[in-house]
Amino acid sequence: MPTPTKGPRLGGSPAHERLMLANLSAQLFEHKSITTTVTKAKRLRPFAERLITFAKQGDLAARRQVQSVIAPRSRTNKGIVYELFENIAPVMANREGGYTRITKIGNRKGDNAPMAVIELVMEPLSAKQAVVKEAEKAAETSAPVEAEVEETQAPAEEVTEATAEETTEAPAEEVVAEEAADDKAEEAK
Repeated sequence: MPTPTKGPRLGGSPAHERLMLANLSAQLFEHKSITTTVTKAKRLRPFAERLITFAKQGDLAARRQVQSVIAPRSRTNKGIVYELFENIAPVMANREGGYTRITKIGNRKGDNAPMAVIELVMEPLSAKQAVVKEAEKAAETSAPVEAEVEETQAPAEEVTEATAEETTEAPAEEVVAEEAADDKAEEAK
């Protein structure tokens, strides 16, 4: 039996673990939220998110692939596959990942096993996240434009520095002339 990449198996054999994850994901898609142990929830997360990614593709090949994973020999889970492709995938269309949320809820009463609720994140992206994504896209598109603007503004900055020096000298001369005029006005009084 091949060893898993992380931790022990959730059951006795690889086939049992695959079936367990398939059943958990089917229940997650049907009920949108399930309560299980923390270990099973952590193992279920990448499995379920991969199936949601297939569902976002929406084509027939993806539908058959998800059907083969969830229930290869059962027709009872076709309704779950329909629910995944028709209701869950459109809600997740704008998300680039993070389709599930795991919340720890304490220990089970009988054997003190740590429990968690794993649920689908069905609410749309917040306005703040949408604004951040728009700003990132705008920054990516405006980066070449800013480089061109900086190249064209380099000579203009030198000109403005020279004119700034001239403008600071000109008001100083005017101030001296005004002071002289004030002095003459005072002497005349």
